[in-house]
Amino acid sequence: MTEAILKVEKLKKYYPIYGGVLHKTIGYVKAVDGVSFEVNQGETLALVGESGCGKSTTGRSILRLIEPTEGRIIFEGEDLVSLNDEQMRKRRRDLQIIFQDPFASLNPRHTVQRILEEPLIVHGIGDKNERKRKVVELLETVGLNKEQIKRYPHQFSGGQRQRIGIARALSVNPKLIVADEPVSALDVSIQSQVLNLMEDLQEKFGLTYIFISHDLSVVRHIASRVGVMYLGSLVELADKTELYDQPLHPYTQALLSAVPVPDPDFKRERIILSGDVPSPSNPPAGCKFHTRCRYKMDVCTKEVPDLVDVGNGHYIACHLHR
Repeated sequence: MTEAILKVEKLKKYYPIYGGVLHKTIGYVKAVDGVSFEVNQGETLALVGESGCGKSTTGRSILRLIEPTEGRIIFEGEDLVSLNDEQMRKRRRDLQIIFQDPFASLNPRHTVQRILEEPLIVHGIGDKNERKRKVVELLETVGLNKEQIKRYPHQFSGGQRQRIGIARALSVNPKLIVADEPVSALDVSIQSQVLNLMEDLQEKFGLTYIFISHDLSVVRHIASRVGVMYLGSLVELADKTELYDQPLHPYTQALLSAVPVPDPDFKRERIILSGDVPSPSNPPAGCKFHTRCRYKMDVCTKEVPDLVDVGNGHYIACHLHR
């Protein structure tokens, strides 16, 4: 069995809400509320869900770009939450991120050479000549050429800018990469090229990905396993094929029913959820999904369902499957 490179245990991220004359804390926005999962060496775990479900906050908390409120993040046997700033800075050589917007995440005042050299300088890798050779090698690895080394981000297309973002993440030879909606800002025609590049790089360098997305058709292409999030919690986690063929949670069923199928003769029941997503500052008691669930029972309004394995590594948080 493949060993887990990352274990996330009861991760929480709460943002305080201030109010009143004295500016006191009057509540919390529960962006991530007790999420637990494991990521195996060399796999791609996708986190999916609607906007605001906490998937990006989860990814950034794992890297401690956002400081978690509670929980443990065990990477290669070491709890990242317990590390001080200097220890975490050194550990980040193994943990990198690809951001959603390739234009916003690249400094417009820096050339490609400087953008890709910066992580090498920060981590003390190589001398000036070695760093330049590494930059050229990185550009070629992601499908760009060395003639573009002196260009600025605005001189590239969106797809090329994202390739630069991927090259920057690769520059320090990481083991785990969090890809935060890496293709959602790109044209559909370019998305498949970037996804194929990421798969090729994973195979070549033995990378492990946490792939964050709201697009279930993209996730189906790249993921090994899929975790579905709703209102800061993980409601279902399973192998990709099993999740798409046999979704068990009512929320997952509704999400998958909305994915377009390129076959005019294919008919599928469209599940329309009632109501709106509750506020993360005041989530419902019991199961957070019960306010929109067509199978709601009395127990759903009172007890929080645990995420349990119902067989074959298929985890679900739902009272229907107890």
